[in-house]
Amino acid sequence: MTLINLFVTSLLTQNIVLNKFLGICPFMGTSKSEKNALHMGLSVTFVITLSSVITYLLYNFVLVPTNTEYLKTIMFILVISSVVQILDIVLKKYFKNIHKTLGLYLPLITTNCAVLGITLLNITNEYNILEVLVYSIGSSLGFTLVIYVFSTIRERLEQTNIPESFKGTPIALITAFIMSLLFMRFTLI
Repeated sequence: MTLINLFVTSLLTQNIVLNKFLGICPFMGTSKSEKNALHMGLSVTFVITLSSVITYLLYNFVLVPTNTEYLKTIMFILVISSVVQILDIVLKKYFKNIHKTLGLYLPLITTNCAVLGITLLNITNEYNILEVLVYSIGSSLGFTLVIYVFSTIRERLEQTNIPESFKGTPIALITAFIMSLLFMRFTLI
C-alpha cells in the first residue's frame, strides 16, 4: 500500500469514528458547535500524532529488545496521558479560550479509545515509522473532518423542526449512520 493510499484510506474509508467506531464519546459530546468540534479535532490530532511516534519508538526500541511487549498497553496509556497533560498545560497557558471551550473533554482525550486504538493499530499492522506518521495524521485528520462536518449538521438540525422523539441523541445517531454510509462510498479499488 502506498503512503498516499494509506493516508486517503485512513482519512475516509477506514475512518476511525465512522468505520472502527472509536472516539464516539468526544464525537457525540463536543460536536454541538463547530468551534468546539474543530478545537477537539485539532487537539486529538496533536495527541494522536505525537503519541503514535513516541509509542512506535518505545515499542520497537525498548519493549521488543527486552521481550516485554506485553507491557505495551500500559506503556502506551502512560505516553498518551503524558502528551495530554503537556497539551493541557500549553492550552491553559497560551490558549485560554480553547482550554475553556474544551473543558472536561480535554483531559478525557487520555481515555479516548481512538487515540489508544491508533497507537495499537500501528503496531498490529507492523507499520514502519513513516507509515505510522502517515496513518496517524490521516486517521486523526479523518476524526477532525468527521467531527467538524457532524457539528455543522447538528447546528443546522437545532434550527429544524424535528419530531420531539427524534431530538437530541436519536437524530445525532441517525446522522452519524448516514455519514458512515457516505464515507464508505470513498472505498478505493
